[in-house]
Amino acid sequence: MKQMTRMHRLLLGLLLFAPMWLQAQSPTSPSPNGQLTLEQCLQYALQNQPVLRQARIDEETNEATIRIGLSSWLPQIGLNATGQHYFQLPYTVFPNADGISVPRQIGLKNTSTVALSATQALYNNDVRLALRTARPSRQFYQQNTVGVRIDVVTDVSKAFYDVLLSQRQLDVLKEDIVRLQRSLQDARARYEAGIVDKTDFKQAEILLNNSIVDRKRAVEAINAKSAYLKELMGLTGTQPLVLQYDTIRLMRDAAVDTTVRLEPGNRIEVQRLQTQKALQEAQISYYRLGFLPSLSAFGNYNAVFQNNNFSDLYSRRFPNSYAGLQLSLPIFQGTRRLQNLRRERLVDQRLDQDIIATRNRINTEFEQAMSAYKSNYADYLVGQRNLELSREVYSVVNLQYREGIKTYLDVIIAQTTLRTSQLNYYSALFQVLSSKVDLLRAQGSLPTSY
Repeated sequence: MKQMTRMHRLLLGLLLFAPMWLQAQSPTSPSPNGQLTLEQCLQYALQNQPVLRQARIDEETNEATIRIGLSSWLPQIGLNATGQHYFQLPYTVFPNADGISVPRQIGLKNTSTVALSATQALYNNDVRLALRTARPSRQFYQQNTVGVRIDVVTDVSKAFYDVLLSQRQLDVLKEDIVRLQRSLQDARARYEAGIVDKTDFKQAEILLNNSIVDRKRAVEAINAKSAYLKELMGLTGTQPLVLQYDTIRLMRDAAVDTTVRLEPGNRIEVQRLQTQKALQEAQISYYRLGFLPSLSAFGNYNAVFQNNNFSDLYSRRFPNSYAGLQLSLPIFQGTRRLQNLRRERLVDQRLDQDIIATRNRINTEFEQAMSAYKSNYADYLVGQRNLELSREVYSVVNLQYREGIKTYLDVIIAQTTLRTSQLNYYSALFQVLSSKVDLLRAQGSLPTSY
């Protein structure tokens, strides 16, 4: 009864947790009708980007390689069985009582041997290398995954902002088309009333046609940039992608602390090179200690079966067993070990130069990213102020035109200025956000946990 109750509980637990398990096994996908924020796009990309999945597979492959190398420290046990039949027994020579050598047959026709052998490495330079490189090798592939995550976050974030910029440009063009359509109607009405000549509404029609062409261009740009963003996210091309954003939050996120000093050690590129140095030091030590002997313990147990009649072969057993130590000492290898040691030391020196060059490159990247961010942020502040002014100017000029104070040329100039200010403002805003991503990456502080 207790056993049945335990089985019922087990089945109930499987039924309860099965949906959760299946959900955990299947890759997450964005809702077809939902809108995705930047954080959601990054979450999806970090789970489904093929390059990042490859990096995780590389980690698992390296872990298997480490375990293969460390397995040599464990006892190696083998079983070997043989069987043979003599059609003609071998001869050996024995001296008789007169000292004359007489050949005689020895052995039995049927022989079978079952041998159990075991070896244990006590010291071996190869297994020592596997033990010493296990930790830095594991760390190197983990750092490689972190580097891929940084690349994914950087590329997805900048592509996200690029799509948003095109969408906002499209919104500006739509607003401009609405204004131009209204202006065209007013200009045509004034012309038909005989107040102005036909040049006003002709100019309005030209501007409207140009804005319609720009709107078409913006729509196609959004499609192309959205496809690129879906590629970076690992999202199939058939799934729709609708982005969600908060302009106020984007304006707040545009600011970053520019007083933070650069620490090259925070960059994953330097950390990977330092891990490579640790692996190289282990390789140097491997060849430097290559003159040491290898020592292992072994033991064998043999069961021998012999009989002239095959049916009685396994009726009697003749066992033997033994154990011992094996020492292997390389004496002369044609200077191969010394040349290998020299080569690995040269590789180590090259890594030192790689670290110096990487630090210099990181410093340059940081200065360039900082300069770009400060310039873009200044453009953003100016663009924000220009947008406010151009809206105010357009409102006043448009009102004065309706009252007959300003000409239609003034309205066109005000409309063009407003449109340019809107496009420049949004371009500067999203350029600041993209340059902020580059700056955080250059600092080595770009968040990758989503």
